[in-house]
Amino acid sequence: MRGAKSAKWVAGAIIVALSATACGGGDDKGDAAKGGVFRMGITEPTAIDPFNAQESEGSLVAHNLFTGLYKVEPNGKLIPALAESATTSDDGKTWTFKIKGGTKFTNGEPVDAEAFVRAWTRVADKKSASDVAYHMAGIEGYEDLNSGKTDKFAGLKAVDATTLEVKLSQGDFEFDKKTVHTVFAPVPKVAGAGDNKAFNDAPIGNGPFKMEGSWEHNKKITLVRNDDYGFEKAKLAKVEITILNPNNTSTLEYQGFQAGTFDWARMPTPQLPVAKAKYAPKNQWVEADTSGINYLVAFNQNAPLNSPDARKAISYAIDREAIAKGVFQGMQKPASSVLPPSFADVYQEGVCTTCVKQDTAKAKELAEKSGLKPGTVLDFGYNTGSGHEEWVQAVAQQLKDVLGLEVKLNGKPFKEALSEQQDKKTAGIWRSAWGADYPTADNFLFPLLGTGSINEDPATGKAQGDNRGRYSNPEYDKLLDQARATKDAAARAAIYKQAEKLAVDTDQALIPLWKRTQYRLANTAKFDNVKMDFFEDPNLAEISAK
Repeated sequence: MRGAKSAKWVAGAIIVALSATACGGGDDKGDAAKGGVFRMGITEPTAIDPFNAQESEGSLVAHNLFTGLYKVEPNGKLIPALAESATTSDDGKTWTFKIKGGTKFTNGEPVDAEAFVRAWTRVADKKSASDVAYHMAGIEGYEDLNSGKTDKFAGLKAVDATTLEVKLSQGDFEFDKKTVHTVFAPVPKVAGAGDNKAFNDAPIGNGPFKMEGSWEHNKKITLVRNDDYGFEKAKLAKVEITILNPNNTSTLEYQGFQAGTFDWARMPTPQLPVAKAKYAPKNQWVEADTSGINYLVAFNQNAPLNSPDARKAISYAIDREAIAKGVFQGMQKPASSVLPPSFADVYQEGVCTTCVKQDTAKAKELAEKSGLKPGTVLDFGYNTGSGHEEWVQAVAQQLKDVLGLEVKLNGKPFKEALSEQQDKKTAGIWRSAWGADYPTADNFLFPLLGTGSINEDPATGKAQGDNRGRYSNPEYDKLLDQARATKDAAARAAIYKQAEKLAVDTDQALIPLWKRTQYRLANTAKFDNVKMDFFEDPNLAEISAK
């Protein structure tokens, strides 16, 4: 089915491009008078319902359909949304949120404390099989609910309509920041269970936008302004999101922007300098060092990378600087940490010793020590259509040249790539990246490396969390628990630093590659205030037509 649909995607993209002069972004005067129509392209999301929205595509939609307790500014500053106040106990185990009264979902249901209890219970319920439920793992009763022992979430209580009480199994003085993730969004009663397809494809939220019709899979998603929004209303009338062929999404986005079809676009890596030269003078170039990291997932439990020495050999063999200068033409910077520089209180440049500089002698020494012999087959997976092909090929060639490995490239559409990473039998390395869901070190160190975020399905062995490499070290997990329960921010940061060093330097659980500098094109000729938000998406709710 995926192959059959690919042909339709390509045909659709050609038709859209040919009709661009007739329907370029914001050209329709009637639409412009109502606030304007903003157009963009993405790949097919995994989900747009908060219970399982996970990658950037689905999260973009969910963030605009739903409003939770807090929002976050591009610099990581927490902004109250529905949370009028938050208090925590001295041990960090009990949080009480006062919720703004009088707001509603777009179907008229009230957004109250019970809507949060309902939503979070829905996410963590075993039957939902949510890939992002693990973000709630610290709430009391999560294990019993997620394992199917109960259908109640013991740690949640709607004290009254505007008071939500959350009890945690262990102290966490940054729990409020975690609620920025869409998994913590409230839902109406009509949401039903996690497998409610009607709601999955047409979520009813309380955000600045609402769905126009249902998600047309592999075709489009259309959002319209929610005029009953409980906060400052969006200025755009509509956002038209075209779902593109996953095999060449960034190329189609770039072509669409050039043709006037899209108002926001990513670009293929080789086109970045050309695009900057053309569009920066027009004030249509958006560039930001974001809160993220690009890295290789190393599958820790399966040969040939089931030892730290083997993983270190891979890391030492990669010349990040050469690829940054050559393939990326100076537009990406090598990374030597998991935590991004934007998290200044915990950032440790060079904490990944093997990342600082290519060392072919050490790479060969560690490869021999670990049994990673020349001729060893190394599977190298990556998601297609997002401009990764060039640098993936460069890394593969370095691994062949330095270690003599037989590298097998395995390109898959994003949704299929995520699924294959979850398989217990998957081995080798996968291209991956992480953009912050919420502004804490824990948002990197737990999802990517914590044992609890493997979240293995007992029946299938599928890793339902984001720790796809299945790294597990009890000492590391204890450090994360200790950090969360530490009230003093400086002391907490010091423990997080210790945890990162253990996982990334001692164990080489994953392999950092590049810091996350993001580039986009924006149609500033027809729209004002177009920026990149904390999640690397356009700030749809703040954009206005000229």
